[in-house]
Amino acid sequence: MKRQAVALLKRLTEAHGAPGDEGTVRDIVAAKLAGTPTFDRTGSIIHEYSGSSKTPRVMIEAHMDEVGFVVRAITREGFLRFIPAGGWWGHTLLAQRVRVRTSAGRELIGIIAAKPPHLLSPGERDKVLKPDQMYIDIGAANRDAVARLGVAIGDTIVPDTLFTHLAHTSRYAAKAFDNRVGVGMLIQATQALQKHKHPNTLVAVGATQEEVGIRGARTATRLADPDVAIVLEGPPADDLPGSIADENQGVLGKGVQIRMMDPTAISNRRLVNFVVQAAVAAKIPHQLAVRRSGGTDAKEIHLHGIGVPTIVIGVPARYIHTHNSIIDINDYLAGIKLVTELVRKLDKKTAASFVKF
Repeated sequence: MKRQAVALLKRLTEAHGAPGDEGTVRDIVAAKLAGTPTFDRTGSIIHEYSGSSKTPRVMIEAHMDEVGFVVRAITREGFLRFIPAGGWWGHTLLAQRVRVRTSAGRELIGIIAAKPPHLLSPGERDKVLKPDQMYIDIGAANRDAVARLGVAIGDTIVPDTLFTHLAHTSRYAAKAFDNRVGVGMLIQATQALQKHKHPNTLVAVGATQEEVGIRGARTATRLADPDVAIVLEGPPADDLPGSIADENQGVLGKGVQIRMMDPTAISNRRLVNFVVQAAVAAKIPHQLAVRRSGGTDAKEIHLHGIGVPTIVIGVPARYIHTHNSIIDINDYLAGIKLVTELVRKLDKKTAASFVKF
């Protein structure tokens, strides 16, 4: 499974999938999962698989988009002004390579740039530049040259980064582990479940536009109509210099992360206990997380209808929302195993027990 996982993550992370332009990632999901999918009107993809019982309806969900940019203007000199699509920090952007995707599907390499340091005053050098002070240079001589290349206002932009195996045998670097690790788990757990019986209807969902406001999850959940939901994510790792070791909850190599709460969603406590017990019983490495900040698609999913017991399962990734993030593949494999175990155990009686108050 590890070899398949690495190959799939390479394909997923190197794909272009800015918010609102997730088509390349969606095509991978469609090609990898059996059956004919349905779609919501934002472009989220939904595969449904019948088990030995129609209920409960168990949704496993991952957002397909990554943080990116959108072309806002083209200067007469041929530079691209842009706006962020998702959360970016100015420190991570300057001198980085990006891929600009035209409406025809052509991708062009550009460099994020700004007024160089040797032309700045001492006071200016000490400030973090904002994206609206930057531009992208694709090597065009003027605005007409940009037009001839097919680049236009509204085109989407993502980092230009290759999937890379690092010196540590189980660690890999790439862009977009947030949230292509979730998409990968969605695909591989669903494939595994096709080989085993499950006492429910499994609904696998790849959602759009999480990075710009958790949008596709809202519309896709209306179609999926789940009784229980498992959100698959690539949360930020915290095993970094300067962190408080006793408080770390996203350590690379320590297992899949089970998020109990963040400011946008508090997981059903009985579901949390069920997930933890399943991990312990199957000897799956895991770590619990209570987050002070951030949020996931669980924000919308757990409020669907009269409420949906929802849990977030994540693969910790260092340096998310940058050009280069890092994961440990063993955490990813643990996530696939845990999701598979959960769906195989989620029968009607178990799902009903979560909401008996």
